[in-house]
Amino acid sequence: MGDTRTVYTAFADDLAAAGFTVALTDLRGHGESDATFAEYGSTATADDLAALAEHLGATADAPVVLVGNSMSAGSAVLVAAERPGLVSALVLVGPFVRDGEVPVLQRWAFRLLMLPPWSSAAWLAYVPTLYAGERPPGLSKHLAEVRESLRRPGAARAFRATTRTTHSRAEAALPSVTSAALVVMGDSDPDFSDPAREAAWIAENLGRDAVARPATEVAMIEKAGHYPQAQHPAAVASFVSAFLARTATDA
Repeated sequence: MGDTRTVYTAFADDLAAAGFTVALTDLRGHGESDATFAEYGSTATADDLAALAEHLGATADAPVVLVGNSMSAGSAVLVAAERPGLVSALVLVGPFVRDGEVPVLQRWAFRLLMLPPWSSAAWLAYVPTLYAGERPPGLSKHLAEVRESLRRPGAARAFRATTRTTHSRAEAALPSVTSAALVVMGDSDPDFSDPAREAAWIAENLGRDAVARPATEVAMIEKAGHYPQAQHPAAVASFVSAFLARTATDA
């Protein structure tokens, strides 16, 4: 959210080098995506992920691994719960899969910052703080590209609409997930008061009600904030490759 698919590039390159076929996609209204949709947010993103998976040939005999960061992690959960035949495994990075208990003043402050005159500028000032820990090389260039993408006609409006999403459906879907899942969390992620505790909660609730509970693991990434796949792509790719190798019999 408020970013482009290039935030995954280095991570995707490492996965491709390990033998995986990787497809990246922008959120609606972000990056090179059209900005004239009527709906944005977690549910719309889940619909798009399922459609893309099917477009690329995903079936019950050839399911995909869905990787989602932040809001799109919740979207990936929705696809896995509602279209289980499409998904063999989930990788949830810095995942927002429930609506946090945000103080009223903080919630209204965020809404004010997301008003049209200054929403893009406020977001671009805030994003660098999400790279707590070690910042990746080329971050300034990447943020400049994000700034340009938000200047496209309709892009700022699409971004503001995306920020109003809810994660309640993802939270409700967590217990019914039957896909193996790896939760990847930066140990310094500023979006969570206790990143390790949030990662553990997600892992505990994933597949809780499934007849056969799926394999679920947590990988904490040192010196990483909300974007560990961009900050430490090789480390995250290594965790993902090892996890998928261990769960390959279920894929």
